Amino acid sequence: MLIRRNRGWELRESEATPEAVFLKRRELLKAAAAGSILASGLFSSLAATAEDDPSAALYPAKQNPRYVLDRPLTDEKLATAYNNFYEFGSQKSLADEAQALKIRPWTIKIDGLVDKETTIDIDDLLKKMALEERLYRHRCVEAWSMAVPWSGFPMAALVDFAKPLGSAKYVQMETFLDPKTAPGQKEFWYPWPYIEGVTIAEAGNELAFLVTGMYGKPVPKQDGAPLRLVLPWKYGFKSVKSIARFSFTEKRPVSFWETVQESEYGFWANVNPDVPHPRWSQATERVLGTNERRPTLKWNGYGEYVAHLYDGLEKERLFV
Repeated sequence: MLIRRNRGWELRESEATPEAVFLKRRELLKAAAAGSILASGLFSSLAATAEDDPSAALYPAKQNPRYVLDRPLTDEKLATAYNNFYEFGSQKSLADEAQALKIRPWTIKIDGLVDKETTIDIDDLLKKMALEERLYRHRCVEAWSMAVPWSGFPMAALVDFAKPLGSAKYVQMETFLDPKTAPGQKEFWYPWPYIEGVTIAEAGNELAFLVTGMYGKPVPKQDGAPLRLVLPWKYGFKSVKSIARFSFTEKRPVSFWETVQESEYGFWANVNPDVPHPRWSQATERVLGTNERRPTLKWNGYGEYVAHLYDGLEKERLFV
């Protein structure tokens, strides 16, 4: 049997840039070399000074004992230093770059099919919500995983606050849009701002969690401050960071990664070890910190909470 070992300089296929993105970048670079595209400060230097977070006194939040783990928590230094945030670049080590994000003032717009459209300051929103801590597994589509103590409030509480109309079937979420602060947003082959969406039923599920803290402190900027989504039964790219807008709609949103590469990233993005990504297996996952290979669990182990949401949708691409 032939056993192939990657050389030290080789990337795992799961860490490769999506093919469609690579091709677009290559075409644009060729055009730039020909003089048809001007460079526009893609490598601007960003300040790394973080302002004080007025919500710091709210942490640590009381842990909800309903949500338990089958593994130790991931070391905080690893979980807050190895992640994706394409607004600040495609590399994993972007914590320093993300410190340029200004998280105060921060307002959140709620619009679309709601009783009354509104814009609310993040700290005013936090005053209306009861924060708690939950221990969740996190599974990336790139086949690595971690276990994190998130703090925040159920997404269902945000839905209740928004008072959606009966015609609303989906919640579309958008990140901030500020290319001067986030240099990744100058890469115009991406469809900025980052958009994600869930059904009203998914948003109201008890596991859907809007995160404001992590490891007993406000969530770091590189992990999606001041407000991000966590859906532990879905691949991590569904967990949109630094949310600035919730829109309630009758039409299914087309998410960021669907737009970039629809053949590889679908709307539902539920975890299933038996459905491989088109370029790599999802049968196992690499545990961040130990590099242990563990069998991937269907629904990331949360099937008892969420499997019923997809009854009658067997013809959909639920696991891609």
